[in-house]
Amino acid sequence: MSSPGNALGSGALDLPPFSLDVEVLNLGSDVKAVGLELLETESREPVRGNKAAQIWSAAFPVLAGEEFYVLDFFSHLDRVRDFCGTHEIPFRDAAERCLVIPKPTQEQLLDIFTRFEAETFGMRVGPAAETPDAAVEGELSKRGLDAYQSAYTRYTFCAVCEPEDGWITLLSEKLWPSEVIRRVRPALQPFDVHIARPN
Repeated sequence: MSSPGNALGSGALDLPPFSLDVEVLNLGSDVKAVGLELLETESREPVRGNKAAQIWSAAFPVLAGEEFYVLDFFSHLDRVRDFCGTHEIPFRDAAERCLVIPKPTQEQLLDIFTRFEAETFGMRVGPAAETPDAAVEGELSKRGLDAYQSAYTRYTFCAVCEPEDGWITLLSEKLWPSEVIRRVRPALQPFDVHIARPN
């Protein structure tokens, strides 16, 4: 595609290879949510594999900022336990079908996003994440990440992570797209990611 006034000899637009779309989601009048979608700019397909793992593992710590966070897994728990054991990542069994990984490092996040790209898992951020939350962890065990819908207001945010689809949903009364963009922009600069708020 060419663009009037484009200085590139090929006539192609010089676009970054990756795009992160950040937008308010309409999940009902009683739920406040922001969607983050990581796409290949040209094809508009989800970014997958090692590059996606690098980008998400850079974004998560800055989204949390100085606040404590945990990852929640509620399926394939034997695989998650084995993985954490071999990679020396601390975890706790929180309920019958809920495993919690407290504040993994960016390097550990990279390993987790790489290994569990095809899984859906969650993240809870804020002071409430510093201690076990039996109510939400029990609900995660029974209902999966639907448990966040009634619990997210106790946290800075809860995130539903679907890396294979290039999608993260933040449930939060405190974070809006502009703040999400402000937090992630510096961390994603090395990856040449265009951050946008689509209409």
